[in-house]
Amino acid sequence: MRPAPDSPYLTDASGYRGAAERLFLPESEKEVAEILREASGTRTPVTIAGAGTGLTGGRVPQAGWLVCLERLNAIEAGEGRAVCGAGVLLREVRRAAAPRQFYAPDPTEDGASVGGSIATNASGSRSFLYGPTRRHVRGLRVVLASGETLALRRGEKPPFDLPVLPAPGTTKNTAGYYLRPEMDYMDLFIGSEGTLGVVTEAELALLPMRGSLFTGVVFFESDEAALDAVDEWRPAVGLRMLEYLDAASLDLLRPRFPEIPAGARACLLVDSENDEWLGDFTGLDTSLLETSWFATGAADRERFRRFRHALPEAVNDLIRRRHLTKMGSDFAVPAGRNRDMLRIYRETLDREFPGQYVIFGHIGDAHLHVNVLPANDAEWQRANGLMTEFARKAVELGGTVSAEHGLGKRKRHLLGIQYTQREIEEMKSVKRRLDPEWLLGRGTLFA
Repeated sequence: MRPAPDSPYLTDASGYRGAAERLFLPESEKEVAEILREASGTRTPVTIAGAGTGLTGGRVPQAGWLVCLERLNAIEAGEGRAVCGAGVLLREVRRAAAPRQFYAPDPTEDGASVGGSIATNASGSRSFLYGPTRRHVRGLRVVLASGETLALRRGEKPPFDLPVLPAPGTTKNTAGYYLRPEMDYMDLFIGSEGTLGVVTEAELALLPMRGSLFTGVVFFESDEAALDAVDEWRPAVGLRMLEYLDAASLDLLRPRFPEIPAGARACLLVDSENDEWLGDFTGLDTSLLETSWFATGAADRERFRRFRHALPEAVNDLIRRRHLTKMGSDFAVPAGRNRDMLRIYRETLDREFPGQYVIFGHIGDAHLHVNVLPANDAEWQRANGLMTEFARKAVELGGTVSAEHGLGKRKRHLLGIQYTQREIEEMKSVKRRLDPEWLLGRGTLFA
């Protein structure tokens, strides 16, 4: 069928909107293969859509056909594994694994699909300990642009030579193709944003549920005190989450959480498998320790989870009320350059957008999200220019232009900041090998 111009299938969470000649909702891998064979025969571009939670326009078609995999939603959970269709939502994986097991990747948006999270190699707060999605994928079924179907397992190598590209000095990176020495074939498709093949099914690793955890929200009177604690706590054994909210973030959350201490100007959210870990507070500012929050049970941990996820919701509420347009970053740097990058953000934004931004996110991985809230088109253009400059600074510090969201269509121009033209041509050579007619995900990653 032909989707209407205002169809929800033609946009994503970023608000980026496109157009398609036809919309397909296949119910099986066989149907996906048939659609791709027909598209290949007519040289019709095909864009693959997940749940629409992406922030870069990757699932949004610019022309041709749109294939949404939401009906590939079968799930079978067993001991240590779950076999999921690409359309299964992450919250459904979590429910299927409970109560004895859990799926380690923890993106903020649990309404994302398994296929979409694999396409961007999604991560989240628990990636500090467990790593991104890639580490938890055991097997994939992939349909190529030709309609050929692959069944891939861990340890299987590519059937052709691949170039090797340099990796940034970060713990997280999802900018461009994963091209590493001795890599598995399936790793090529993870993080490729639907441009090399269509993931129809995945076998995911499940971990045994931890019996006891130490979880807390620790408040500080200054950024410097919070950063001192980050440096002190990062090496702690069993620490699986180390998240940060700045003063503006806390101010935005106070209407929903009035119990936030009045003097708090930053906070760290910590979660550890060592239930006796309280952190080393020697030499740290502990003036707000007594008013910090520490979990005594599952209800407290759930409250802290809501607190962490409430900030993106509050930002989006503010955008709607003030008719603003959000501009967000996804850059990461090596851990040793954490303070340098935060200082660059602060000095620039205090000068250019005072009172119009928040900084939060995965500080344990030196991966902070900056959300600028421009009030009009002129400010949006200025904020867009600043984001490009921030990307350059991140790369100069040894970092990446995309740590977990991918680049899609909205941010594809950043690829040339991290990689040379020769390296981008190497990526394109892989694309041509698997998709010679350049049909899949046209406009994503590459113009």
